[in-house]
Amino acid sequence: MKAISAKDNISLRTKKDRIFLGLVVLFSVITASPIVLIIFKLIEKGYKQLSFSFLFENTPDTMEAMTAIASNKLIPGGIANGILGTLLMVGMAAIIAIPVGIITGVYLYENQRKWMANITRNVSDILQGVPSIVLGLISYLWVVKHVTHGYSALAGSASLAIMMLPMIVRSTEETLKMIPQTLKEAGLALGIPYWRVLFGILIPTGFSGLMTGILLAVSRVIGETAPLMLTALGSSVINTNIAKPTSAIPLVIWEFYNDPNMVDLIWSSSLLLMIMVLSINLISKQVAANRK
Repeated sequence: MKAISAKDNISLRTKKDRIFLGLVVLFSVITASPIVLIIFKLIEKGYKQLSFSFLFENTPDTMEAMTAIASNKLIPGGIANGILGTLLMVGMAAIIAIPVGIITGVYLYENQRKWMANITRNVSDILQGVPSIVLGLISYLWVVKHVTHGYSALAGSASLAIMMLPMIVRSTEETLKMIPQTLKEAGLALGIPYWRVLFGILIPTGFSGLMTGILLAVSRVIGETAPLMLTALGSSVINTNIAKPTSAIPLVIWEFYNDPNMVDLIWSSSLLLMIMVLSINLISKQVAANRK
């Protein structure tokens, strides 16, 4: 049997490498193509309605949309009520979820092998996989029925906070695990109280990791519709009262979807929401990159 020469062996390995590289590139293109096509479609369909009035005016009614379409004009109005409602509810959800999530993550880090920590960790992991509509229903039963006694921005933010918690908890725990134990031991050896070691050494050291988890949690909930339908309900005007029904960009998109005269606004609202989500994800990636 003829032995394979060193030159032939190198040539064969080069061909295998090129084939493997081609497969990697092919599957990468297949993976990225859906999001590229979605973004292209949103830009193609939605850019026409984007303007200052779209950002700073309330949603139009059906008659205004029909009149504009009949006159071959852009639909007047915008989604200012949805934008402000989204910022309000996501902001309140962050105020609720971030402290609770970080404190819980610290507890899991400090008590990794205790039974209560294991139960908490398992519950957090299960909660992360629960469908958003179920969390919305739970928020309706707990908050809308017994706390706010009606649909409100506060109830909506509570449902979003529940969705944010698991990601913040797990990112906090994993970030603290990557911090050298010697930093904590050095602080305690100097006689520094534990709470000062935590807030003065551990959390600032892992700030990039914590911020990445928080931003990813925000980007996850900012586009949720189902929980808000059961808690915030929606509003056709700008509302800053957290005890009253409030709109959000996903709710506005759903309302436009149910009105055939608002099709153009569906694309523009979806484009704006996509820009917000992509921006948050890019910021989180930049924060994670600075961590290295």
